[in-house]
Amino acid sequence: MSKEITGSLIWAGGIIGLALAANWALGRGMIDADTSTRIVFVAIGLMIAWYGNRTPKKFVPGARARAANRVAGWSLAISGLIYAASFALLPVDQAILIGCGAIVLGIAVTVGWCLSLRRRATA
Repeated sequence: MSKEITGSLIWAGGIIGLALAANWALGRGMIDADTSTRIVFVAIGLMIAWYGNRTPKKFVPGARARAANRVAGWSLAISGLIYAASFALLPVDQAILIGCGAIVLGIAVTVGWCLSLRRRATA
């Protein structure tokens, strides 16, 4: 099994385990529903940041492809951290708006940059 698949499976298992543990603690009255939700969403944000950080480290031939990977890495890492921080610190209704907005903005930055590189390559 490749290192990339192993890392992805570890993240998936970790988030599922964390969600199950949070649900168990919620059922026992140790935490409230808000805390249980926040725990899982913070973990998802950290996972997005982790993947964003790994993106530019993958080997891609060509200067334009490497530039696209760097922008994607930074935009996803930063948006993942904003997502995680939003769910850790803000009321849930605001966290949904700001956290998801950060992810959408990170994706938009990446797509926009890739399209600009594509236009430059064809020009």
